[in-house]
Amino acid sequence: CTLNLLSHPFNIDLMPVELGSFDAIIGIDWLAKYQAIIVCAEKIVRIPWGNKTLIIHGDGSNRGNATRLSIISCTKTEKYVKKGFPIFLAHITTKEVEDKSEKKRLEDVPIVRDFPEVYPKDLPGLPPSRPVEFQIDLVPGTAPVAWAPYRLAPSEMKELAEQLKELS
Repeated sequence: CTLNLLSHPFNIDLMPVELGSFDAIIGIDWLAKYQAIIVCAEKIVRIPWGNKTLIIHGDGSNRGNATRLSIISCTKTEKYVKKGFPIFLAHITTKEVEDKSEKKRLEDVPIVRDFPEVYPKDLPGLPPSRPVEFQIDLVPGTAPVAWAPYRLAPSEMKELAEQLKELS
């Protein structure tokens, strides 16, 4: 990809990651490649560019210069392909985060609705929203993995059950 900082193009490899309010996080490899100097006390990054130095201000001011990421055009991409540059295509989407605890009720969960006798009547509700949502998306129609649930043969399992019964 091409990253435009203060109207100067830089090559950079990007990975799509949920970053909140950030457009990109520039890694140490990129900073080393362009010999960038980080001055923590002044909240600036100095990047040598030809015979001058670009100064990126950490407070976002940059004296009126835009440091937004820009997307290159299709024709510019075609030129890079013809020159033999490696090209990567990324389709980046954002997922709308919604507060699920307000909309869902305990009765909306299919397993609770199917087996109400298993769950206590005074169950307070669904767990609170977490900072990281986890879910396993199953592909519809996929068969379960065909593994034996036990590693013992039925006869061995019977013998083990008898031995355990004797011990108790």
